[in-house]
Amino acid sequence: ILKTLNSWFWWENIWMPINCTWADFVDRDGLVFPKPHQLYATIPYAFVLLIIRFFSERYIAIPLAKALGIKNVRRVKPQPNPVLESYFRECSKHPSQSDIKGLAKKCNCTVHFVEKWFRRRRNLEIPTVFRKFQEAFWRFSFYLTSSIVGFIFLYDKPWFYDIWQTWVGYPFQTLLPSQYWYYMAEIGFYWSLIFTLGIDIKRKASACLQLEPLLRERGKGDFMAHVIHHLAAIGLMSGSWCGNYVRLGTLVMFVHDTADFWLEAAKMFNYAHWEKTCNMLFIIFSIAFFITRMILLPFWILRATLYQPTYYSTTPVIAYFFFNGMLLILQGLHLYWGYLIFKILKRFIFLK
Repeated sequence: ILKTLNSWFWWENIWMPINCTWADFVDRDGLVFPKPHQLYATIPYAFVLLIIRFFSERYIAIPLAKALGIKNVRRVKPQPNPVLESYFRECSKHPSQSDIKGLAKKCNCTVHFVEKWFRRRRNLEIPTVFRKFQEAFWRFSFYLTSSIVGFIFLYDKPWFYDIWQTWVGYPFQTLLPSQYWYYMAEIGFYWSLIFTLGIDIKRKASACLQLEPLLRERGKGDFMAHVIHHLAAIGLMSGSWCGNYVRLGTLVMFVHDTADFWLEAAKMFNYAHWEKTCNMLFIIFSIAFFITRMILLPFWILRATLYQPTYYSTTPVIAYFFFNGMLLILQGLHLYWGYLIFKILKRFIFLK
């Protein structure tokens, strides 16, 4: 069954233009093609990034946070109590008054002790500002680095200025070393985000400002949007690698990263209570977001993926619909986040 599914998945009509086979993608005459098995390397690269993250958060983010005046508040742990811990995990984090009395009787302790125990236990679940700063610093570092490196990799390429060049010579376009490392780093980073979803802070689009309560109730939905975003990003980058849509893929990655580091910088200064700096950075992020996600991506890149391939092939392959479907999903998420950002800006401008 697995062998049959594998043969179906790698059927040539799914991935490449008509009259092309996988045998045509063997390295030859100076041409180097991306190979699907190379994507396995993104998993160990993800763990390398996690190691880099650990040391950067510990030895750079922590001293920087202290320099900005952010204190590492140590919360008091409640006394070990298996009965109360079981109720906290399996029943409710906010027991009613009658339940508190019942738990007090069951544990042979006072009502005040139970109330204090649940209050301290709930506080342990809330991430400290120190922890939020560390996570924002790591994301800021990666997005800033990938934006700079991406620009260095792309600025001298003709398809960075003329989107039609992404299709010249397709599918027999050679893979550059810079494109290989750009893909490996980006896919590895999103794998590392998947691996740490259980321990990372559930982010909200409004978390960079002190206007966060405006959209607090949307936190769970926005968390799920991030999960969908990470999975869609990995699927899209991996699929574009297999189909040798690498030129377009690097443009998509660059457009996404150039706005994100402004948001993470705004968060860091918000945690340090540098309100004016935070507000300025958030405005810059909003401008960059709307330019890259609402203008460049739909009117430049999506135009190249939806419209321009019809000039090179009269019979679109199945991958054409897959890639464009994934890009449209991402664009839908951008519209959702853009709506949240617009609401924050509206409150920020008109309600001070």
